[in-house]
Amino acid sequence: MKPALLLPLVLLCALPVLAQTRAEIDAVMVPLNAYLQGHATGDGSHMRRAFHPEAKLFWIAGDTLSILTSEQYISRMSGSPAPDEADRRRHIASVDITGDVAVAKIELDYPAVYFTDYMTLVRIGGEWKIINKSFHRAAPRR
Repeated sequence: MKPALLLPLVLLCALPVLAQTRAEIDAVMVPLNAYLQGHATGDGSHMRRAFHPEAKLFWIAGDTLSILTSEQYISRMSGSPAPDEADRRRHIASVDITGDVAVAKIELDYPAVYFTDYMTLVRIGGEWKIINKSFHRAAPRR
């Protein structure tokens, strides 16, 4: 087969895969966006939509591994936006999906601190949920 004819054939065969990938990314974005909304509003109900009830959060404090359940984490939310909310920026830097598991990197750029979150998600009963959050805290980048 001539190379000029091969490229359109490859692209045509890839269209269903690209559409499925976009649909999968959109589905994974649902809990990730709820997580971001929880940060923006301070409202724990957004976080409850994002996290599986058995989810855990992990970080290093000094040389010690610290762990919270998702409920412990959510219970710390104030219920209202942070006073410096207008100066905070957050975005989903990457998403990688394989079957019923996914990982995402989220960056939270706040005036006093810069967080990098790594989320592990699973699809259970057709719905994506965060089951693990590991994060790094750093000095602000601004």
